Amino acid sequence: MENPAQFYTHQVEYYETDRMGISHHSNYIRWMEESRTRFFAAIGWDYGQLEQTGIISPVVSVNCRYKQSTTFGDQVDIKLAVKHLDRVKLTLGYEMTCEGSLVCLGESEHCFTKDGRLLRIDRELPELYQTLAKFLA
Repeated sequence: MENPAQFYTHQVEYYETDRMGISHHSNYIRWMEESRTRFFAAIGWDYGQLEQTGIISPVVSVNCRYKQSTTFGDQVDIKLAVKHLDRVKLTLGYEMTCEGSLVCLGESEHCFTKDGRLLRIDRELPELYQTLAKFLA
């Protein structure tokens, strides 16, 4: 189910580029995080509010496959997809394009914890689990 919450656009800033004038590779991971936090806010599960209740969602792994470079001023459109969801793990996929060309494919894997204890989101956060399940690709 596609939803406007799954789409985010980032404009490449000058400070995000290197001496060659292209976006530094580390920024793509940051853009993934930007799209993820905005997605969660748009579906009613703002990260800040979750953290106020003691729930955090650490990154377990991240993967980025670069296809084409971007430069200062480019608009990078990011489509987020829920690729996998089980009792304790969430995997999100990111497809980044610029002017219709694929520039990066990414993936991040997350869990949810409270007070250092791993949460079973299907039991302990059933509303979040059900909301995320609606977006499974």
